[in-house]
Amino acid sequence: MNIDSMTHAARKAMNHNPEIRNWIENYIKNKVRAEKSELSDQEFENYWKYHKPEIIHERSLEGFLAYKEHKNNNNLK
Repeated sequence: MNIDSMTHAARKAMNHNPEIRNWIENYIKNKVRAEKSELSDQEFENYWKYHKPEIIHERSLEGFLAYKEHKNNNNLK
């Protein structure tokens, strides 16, 4: 399976499962917040508001893989 297909599958999972979508969005938002540490909280929220769709689209596969790893780690406990 190529990256485009995997990204599409990740976005499809997000669109069909609100739990997955919320987890991935929070994960990506926290990662982006750490990357944009120079912004104040208010500046970041404004940035996130306008860039969220693009960022979520671009990083959905990363988020989905993190979600699967998180679920697998929780199942091992």
